[in-house]
Amino acid sequence: MDAFAVLGRLPQIMKISIQMQDVSVKFRIYHNPIPSLKEALINWFTGRNSRDGFTEFRALNNISLSVYPGDRLGVIGLNGSGKSTLLKTIAGIYAPQYGRVVVAGHITPLMELGAGFDPEQTGRENIYLYGALLGYSPAQMKIKEKAIAEFSELEEFLDMPVKYYSTGMFGRLSFSIAIMIEPEILLIDEVFATGDAYFVQKSSQRIHQLVEESEIVIIVSHNPEQIKNLCNRVVVMDQGNIINHGNPEDMLAYYDENIIKKR
Repeated sequence: MDAFAVLGRLPQIMKISIQMQDVSVKFRIYHNPIPSLKEALINWFTGRNSRDGFTEFRALNNISLSVYPGDRLGVIGLNGSGKSTLLKTIAGIYAPQYGRVVVAGHITPLMELGAGFDPEQTGRENIYLYGALLGYSPAQMKIKEKAIAEFSELEEFLDMPVKYYSTGMFGRLSFSIAIMIEPEILLIDEVFATGDAYFVQKSSQRIHQLVEESEIVIIVSHNPEQIKNLCNRVVVMDQGNIINHGNPEDMLAYYDENIIKKR
């Protein structure tokens, strides 16, 4: 099915919502992406493509999902089941080869924090750079700058290039930028802990506040207690498929019985 073929068949979109219909995302794993010099010369003389050998798999397989205001959707599954790919497809990081994703509302992704940082730039400059990646103007980030500095507790280090930051400092700054938002649609992928115990507690409290303030929340987590405490719906994923959905208690029990115990 063409990626645009289902557009006319989508239901009417609410003001803030997520609609996925028959969405598939495919990746290729190349068996020999960097051939040896000998192999490269043979390929050049024979006209053979050195990247012909690959395995193609579907990270998402015909996913249909609707999420509306008030939904706190948990996504559970083993590593490699497609959870993070689902969030990245909703966020627009991955484009589906088949099906259609329609998002109405501003998305704030809390995943792979700091991925857009420039290590040569200072912490302060990266506040504006990362803010731009999240869709905020310099003027908007100027208003947030003081709060970000205070929350991260890095005020005295903001004019230092982030390449000199420790891993903990890097994580604290990227997290502090990401959570200074006015959420509509919040996507969370395993970002509940960074830094020391005090900062972890403070971070968790802020995320709980964001969950309460957001119209829609989708959470990927391996922590059953987080799923039970934060979610009112859960989907179970396996090998790129949604294999069950329902309330958190039932889905956690299903996941434990049908996935975990059968590994």
